[in-house]
Amino acid sequence: MFGLGLLALVQTSFIAIPEYSKADLIGDIDPSTHRDFDKMRSKYCSKTSYLREDCYDAFKDMWAAARKDGIQLIVVSAARSRSYQKGIWNRKWLTFGGAESSRAEKILQYSSMPGTSRHHWGTDLDLNALNNEYFENGEGAKIYAWLSAHAGEYGFFQPYTAFNPYRDAGYREEKWHWSYYPIASQMQRAYRKMIGYSDLKGFMGDEYAEKLKVINNYVMGIEGPNWLAP
Repeated sequence: MFGLGLLALVQTSFIAIPEYSKADLIGDIDPSTHRDFDKMRSKYCSKTSYLREDCYDAFKDMWAAARKDGIQLIVVSAARSRSYQKGIWNRKWLTFGGAESSRAEKILQYSSMPGTSRHHWGTDLDLNALNNEYFENGEGAKIYAWLSAHAGEYGFFQPYTAFNPYRDAGYREEKWHWSYYPIASQMQRAYRKMIGYSDLKGFMGDEYAEKLKVINNYVMGIEGPNWLAP
């Protein structure tokens, strides 16, 4: 289980939500100049990456613990602006065929609409490889087993698990995607209060945001950390 310091932070997160702007929540920021973000050292990531300070500090502790156990964690994607996410989304929109509604649903299996990604918050990171198969064999399986056993000690959890009776909507399972719960949970609650479909415009197929209820099904459609269960 996680330590008393993290437990206190998690408990506090249920009491008071810091003030986040709409820009913070939908990614209309530049992580490289935002006062709450830090640039990650190159030994932690495969390319230039940024995280919120608290998340970065927790990741560094987790990285060091994993290394002692012979596990190498490498961040392959961290904070993303809405503009960056728009580029990902629009490229897939132009590449995928079929009817627009089914095209949107297909992209949403693994990619967020701009303005809805947890990566906008600087609390979420992708580790080592962007496919589930990597984490099911060999070294990848060892990494996933270590994360499943220990990530919660540092405040991280896997938000997109396999579908089950408690999570039957949203993205498919992503064994590479890990989220820093103490801050991400605050931002998720702020998102529910502050963001509406009028804020999710300006990308190809944006009319499907409301039609597919992406706020409820994708932003909120996660499974919480099992280490919070009583």
